[in-house]
Amino acid sequence: MDILGYSVSMTLIWIGIAVIFAIIEAITLGLTTIWFTVGGLAACLVALLGGPLLLQVIVFLVVSALLLYFTKPLAEKKLKIGGEKTNVNALVGKTAVVTKDIIPHNTGQVKVNGLIWTALSEQKGMNLLVGTEVEIVRVEGVKLIVRLLKKD
Repeated sequence: MDILGYSVSMTLIWIGIAVIFAIIEAITLGLTTIWFTVGGLAACLVALLGGPLLLQVIVFLVVSALLLYFTKPLAEKKLKIGGEKTNVNALVGKTAVVTKDIIPHNTGQVKVNGLIWTALSEQKGMNLLVGTEVEIVRVEGVKLIVRLLKKD
């Protein structure tokens, strides 16, 4: 194949594609482009064996798609990617105590894990007074969205 007047083999092009996807994977750590890296290497092997360009492209697409479909869920499960709550999201479901009244259309404050957070009530129109136990429903920016803790 001629690129800008230079003769370049498809083997080198596929190696270049594999390297580009590997670099993207290293930067993003999204466990997505690594499968295209392997697909590029498979297509490179077909090019080395003298396979036509169409076959190389098909091998690249099929290998990449199969690896993405079958191994990504396994890899994510093994590596626990995205499955563990960290930092602020770990607060969801915890119990907090109101330290400054939360009234309709205004923020109040709650204390959880020894820290004071700005909070809003999930239940519109409800007053949550100082000392009330609440459950953290979600985090929006730097505010905790809370609701009255249901006593069993």
